[in-house]
Formats: sequence, structure tokens, C-alpha cells
Amino acid sequence: MADGVLSPGVNLEAFSQAIAAIQALRSSVTRVFDCLKDGMRNKETLEGREKGFVAAFQESLHSVSRDLGELERLSNLVGKPSENHPLHNSGLLSLDPVQDKTPLYSQLLQAYKWSNKLQYHAGLASGLLNQQSLKRSANQMGVSAKRRPKAQPTTLVLPPQYVDDVISRIDRMFPEMSIQLSRPNGTSAMLLVTLGKVLKVIVVMRSLFIDRTIVKGYNENVYTDDGKLDIWSKSNYQVFQKTWLRSYIKLFQAPCQRCGKFLQDGLPPTWRDFRTLEAFHDTCRQ
Repeated sequence: MADGVLSPGVNLEAFSQAIAAIQALRSSVTRVFDCLKDGMRNKETLEGREKGFVAAFQESLHSVSRDLGELERLSNLVGKPSENHPLHNSGLLSLDPVQDKTPLYSQLLQAYKWSNKLQYHAGLASGLLNQQSLKRSANQMGVSAKRRPKAQPTTLVLPPQYVDDVISRIDRMFPEMSIQLSRPNGTSAMLLVTLGKVLKVIVVMRSLFIDRTIVKGYNENVYTDDGKLDIWSKSNYQVFQKTWLRSYIKLFQAPCQRCGKFLQDGLPPTWRDFRTLEAFHDTCRQ
């Protein structure tokens, strides 16, 4: 089979035969339309013309059915090209004819992707840690645990450009949400998150930490009289005082997964499962 491989997992001989089968199928379809176009000709009697037309039309349809069946058979023999990853000779594993029993190559691809993501996040974590001062003096190390002063909470200070890049990546990850970033006070970022036509959220950031969130309905005003984001007024609706942001895209469309109802005590299911994001009423989630 190695002589007939276009790329790992593709049978070259079957691929060539499939191209020829496509051409034959196109010719058969063309003959069907030609038969319909020509109609009943070259017969002296009406009955003879009708019989000739029906016979020619049936033969054309049989040809189309035969060529289509042959193309479907060859398509199963062509195979599926494997993904192009820099895994060198490991790509030969994709030629294993019993993928369902020994899916080594697909598992190797998953491990490769996971390793890339791990390396990326490890680089981010390393950059954050290097920006923090972790030095301790010898005197501080000698102080007993009882007398050691309580550490004061500190805020992770990151460059504004880095924070903007993180917010931009999050915005691209979730197309159902739109994020508008502004810095009215110079350094602290303020986000206006719009989730479809369901709700709007004002998020006050301190670096990458969320300092405050205000959730309002889509039609509620989120600005003050002077045109600034209103970070103090709460929503007039109780439902928007309990929110899960992205999973609320179907807030008024998804029923409770336990009781099957859309409303309970006048509220839709506002609680979400952390893993599956399935909707539940507060009283049904126990």
C-alpha cells in the first residue's frame, strides 16, 4: 500500500479511480439531460416514440445510479489525509488499518497539542512571576512564625498593553460576546461586555483582577448623565443580579435541566453547572 499513498492515509490508486468515476458520473448525468432535451424523436408512431423515450431515459438513469454507486465505493477506499504536524516519522502510524483498535496516531496528536498549550501557559506564568519581587532578607527568614508580621495583600501590577492583549484574546475566543475596553482613570481598565441581546456587564479591573462587576439588562442604561460608565447603580431586575456571563446567551430560552420549566417564582434558571454550563433554578440545583 506504500506505493499507492498520496499523503499519509490516502490511497493513490483509489484516488485516480475516483477521479475517473466522477468524470463518468458527469457524463451519465449529461446524457440524462440530453434525453430530456431531445424528447421523443425518430419514431413514426406516437406509441413507438413514447416507448423509445422511456427506454432511453431508464437506461440513462441506471447509468447514473451505477456510476454514483461506484464513486461511493471508491470514496471509502481513498482514505482521509492526516493532519500536517511536525511529528516526523510518527506520521506513518496513521497508515494503521485498525485505527479504532489502536488509535496511536490520534492520541499522539492530542498529546502534541496539549504539550504546546502547556508550554505557552508556562511561559506566561514565568513572565508574571519574574515581575514580582520574591526576595527575603536573612533577618526575615530568622523570625519565628508567631512573631512574623502578617503579609499585606499586594496587587499584581502588569503593563497596560499586556492586559489589553489578554482582553483582546478573550474577546476573540467568545464571538457571542463583545468587549469594549476603556481607561477613563488612566490605568484601571473598565470593560463593557455585551452578551447578545440579553444583558450588559460593566467590569472594573485592577490589572487582571476583577474589582467590581455590575450586570444590567440589554435595554437598561449603563451610562451616567455625563456619558461615563455607571459603576454604582444596580440593575432594576433581580435576574441580572445573578449572572454567569457567556452561558447566559440563552437565559430566557433554556429550561431547567431538573424540573423542565422555564420560570420558577418568576425567574428563569439562573444557576449554571461549572463543567457543563447546564441551566438550573436555584431550588433545583441541590
